[in-house]
Amino acid sequence: MRIMGLDYGSMTVGVAVSDELLLTAQGIEVIRRKQETKLRQTYARIEELIVEYKVELIVLGYPKNMDNTIGSRAEKSEEFAAAIRRRTGLEVILWDERLTTVAAHRVLDAANLGYKKKAEVVDKLAAVFILESYLDFRNNQVKLNSKDTEG
Repeated sequence: MRIMGLDYGSMTVGVAVSDELLLTAQGIEVIRRKQETKLRQTYARIEELIVEYKVELIVLGYPKNMDNTIGSRAEKSEEFAAAIRRRTGLEVILWDERLTTVAAHRVLDAANLGYKKKAEVVDKLAAVFILESYLDFRNNQVKLNSKDTEG
């Protein structure tokens, strides 16, 4: 089983995929579109990647406001998640992504990448951070559950 992580933005979708052991996340690509509302090719590419990597679950970044409220970007993510569910039949988990893009920028700044190169990969790295956060949570839940059954 593999899990896909998505960082949905107004003009791009960063994509990451877990390894089969669900331990690590690897950035795959950034899907770009010319207009925010033109999503047909974006959905088609995500569907291709689901088949290619044998994805069984999707984790979509959920950009809540810092005060934990739902703004327009989060509402668009909810709509995107619903469309992915309808098209693929897969479960889509909305995962709090606050500060993942900021963290991605910090990592890329530390790597001294130029603006153009940074712009090419920041969404992919944000998808990696979203997926890694979910994998860490999931693996910690498994550990906690196994301790409960040991006693």
